[in-house]
Amino acid sequence: MDGKTKKEAEKKTVAKKTTKIKKTTKQNEKEIGKEYRWNLSDIYKNYKEWEKDYRKVEKQAKDLVSYKGKLGKEKTLLEFFKKQEEMDKLSYKLYRYPQLAKDLNSLDKEAVENLQKVQFLFSKINTDLSWINSELINNREKIEKWIVKKEFSDYRFGVENLFRLQEHILKENESKLLSFYSSYMSAPRTIYSEITVTDMEWPTVKLSTGEEVEVTPANYGKILTKNRNQEDRKLMFENYYGLYKKRENTIAAVYNSLLQRDIAAMKSHNYETFLSSFLEGNNIPEKVYLNLINTAKKNTEPLKRYLKLRKKILGLKKYHNYDGSINLVEFDKDYEYDDAKEIVLKSVAPLGKEYTEKMKKAISEGWLDVFEAKGKRSGAYSAGVYGVHPYMLLNYNKTLDSVFTLAHELGHTLHTLYSDENQPFSTSGYTIFVAEVASTFNEKLLLDYMLENTEDPIEKIALLEQEIGNITGTFYFQALLADYEYQAHELVEKGEPVTAEILTGIVEKLFDEYYGENVEKEELLYVLWARVPHFFNSPFYVYQYATCFASSAILYDKIIKEKDTKKRNAALKKYIGLLSSGGSDFPMNQLKKAGVDLSKKTAIEEVAKQFDLLLDKLEIEIKKLKK
Repeated sequence: MDGKTKKEAEKKTVAKKTTKIKKTTKQNEKEIGKEYRWNLSDIYKNYKEWEKDYRKVEKQAKDLVSYKGKLGKEKTLLEFFKKQEEMDKLSYKLYRYPQLAKDLNSLDKEAVENLQKVQFLFSKINTDLSWINSELINNREKIEKWIVKKEFSDYRFGVENLFRLQEHILKENESKLLSFYSSYMSAPRTIYSEITVTDMEWPTVKLSTGEEVEVTPANYGKILTKNRNQEDRKLMFENYYGLYKKRENTIAAVYNSLLQRDIAAMKSHNYETFLSSFLEGNNIPEKVYLNLINTAKKNTEPLKRYLKLRKKILGLKKYHNYDGSINLVEFDKDYEYDDAKEIVLKSVAPLGKEYTEKMKKAISEGWLDVFEAKGKRSGAYSAGVYGVHPYMLLNYNKTLDSVFTLAHELGHTLHTLYSDENQPFSTSGYTIFVAEVASTFNEKLLLDYMLENTEDPIEKIALLEQEIGNITGTFYFQALLADYEYQAHELVEKGEPVTAEILTGIVEKLFDEYYGENVEKEELLYVLWARVPHFFNSPFYVYQYATCFASSAILYDKIIKEKDTKKRNAALKKYIGLLSSGGSDFPMNQLKKAGVDLSKKTAIEEVAKQFDLLLDKLEIEIKKLKK
């Protein structure tokens, strides 16, 4: 189904009214209490203070350049590592301060200018220090003896990983040359953004109510999620996807240039396959990726079962892709933010007192920017600032989804807290491959808690749909996208042509394999490849959503569902160990220590099993509603 949707559902029933799209009123900054806003002064009091560190980093970078040709001495190398770490810590704060400020208000000129300023500085530093890896490799034999010593412990993993990847590390002159092309290499991403955002002219359509609505991404999502008139959803779908259909040849040309770039990078860095060039950095075997896409595709029966159930409950003669986001029941309960905080806090009790206390700290004043405001970035995220604390951005709107978003982002935040408290800066940053484990685990706990504390069958259905939507959107759909991405890159590796028609054909075949005859075939839908920004911005990123979801499903089973107390406590200890390990080991090793082996089919099959159990519960609640 359309991966844009986190919840995938619709209903036949209970109050068949057409929902109008409400215009969101963005709050004035002055209307929002400080307890619901970020306190960026925890990073810097003002830009005057920020500027001091900017100048300091400039000097530190120049100092590091002076070490060129001197890293073959033990004491000098240790001194260099410590100075580099000090600069990197400051750089982190230097970037976050204007970046977070800009996200609060895109019209903040000072933030925009200083963000550009620091990005330019980083680009210069990267060029000036492009010799480091080559020099370390040239002194490998000596350095391997030094890094086993205690004083090098903070830097050991990074250096050993560099040596592991030695055959893929470019020589100094090659690395420096490529650094000059960094802006050019991002051209496909930039051009795609201009085509699909800047130059997009959103049409206006008239709904069945007579209301005129502009076909923007936000309105598209709202109509498909809220409007219970199938013809209105069809109208939005055809006009929205039609925009990409009109531009498919241009977008295909842009995507082909990106694929060619990726294959060229593969060859220039001496990788045997395009897949290994994306996975080897984190030491992830190709079989993990292939296991995901192949096993997910073979375990689609629960997905097909769900689609049949939806079609029946909604009373639809034909079920289309644009029917996949409507809730099975109309549920408009408001959850006040202060209440939501308490609900989420209570839901994580199974993770122990220490975890709960850390979450209390995380929802304290200054860590969250809660409500939508004029100029504020949309969506939600958690951003760490080592040595300070994480910052969480929300656009809380009292919906059930926003409660789950709060739990999700707090999962990331707690992961960051555990990592920062237990790891030095050099190994504090965890990979995307494990990042979504903690967030999706917290959503599962929230679902359990809320189901246990309501007797309302409509609320229970809405809750079950929330988690089912996570499975369909975060696991199955992302696995489908990962499969597409693999096949698209394979075309170029084999020297085959890449056209809009060919890319559309790949998507069509995948939809047939995943959804079968349960969703109506429609040509426009298969241009989906043209509207997924991750393909253009972050190739081979989306599969990690699916692997993380599978990992959290297994850990949830071990920690929550295990009846043996000793085994359950042991599993919890391992899970906290995973959160605390940051980036001190390869992600596959981290997950194995926690009890997850993603190279096995059973790890992926566990998601399908949990999906079936959720569908059993959903059918029970639907029957109650009919009575």
